[in-house]
Amino acid sequence: MPVRDAEPGDVDEICALIEEHARYEGNDELVLDRAEMKGHLFGADPKAWVLISEPPDAPGTVAGMAFCCWNFSTWEARPGIWLDDIFVRPAYRRHGLGRELLAELRARTSGRVEWDMQADNRKAAAFYAELGALPVPGWVRYRWRPGA
Repeated sequence: MPVRDAEPGDVDEICALIEEHARYEGNDELVLDRAEMKGHLFGADPKAWVLISEPPDAPGTVAGMAFCCWNFSTWEARPGIWLDDIFVRPAYRRHGLGRELLAELRARTSGRVEWDMQADNRKAAAFYAELGALPVPGWVRYRWRPGA
């Protein structure tokens, strides 16, 4: 199943996937600025990158994505990947696309691949456990927002 790096022409689909994911999670308000996202992903100083998943029976169709950035572990002394968002459109689920996206991330680093998951998402927890991923015990994530 094809997984590829996103290109500038994918920005509309990337933003649509993020907005669809927001709706799926109950946020009906999110609307992204496509030009701003294009700058963040493909500008002179990119801040993130995206993998696109296309189903094998429909080349050119964007079925899902993994939205990522590089991180660095000082204790492991190597870069890793922060997976900020992974989303596969409902019509394309249960065909291995999420597994393919995560496998591609794993192949791109000898460091850690990390992400957050909502505490009550049992389907995702079962999926990640099946892949061999484990929750990180003893750590609590903090967030500091602008203006705080």
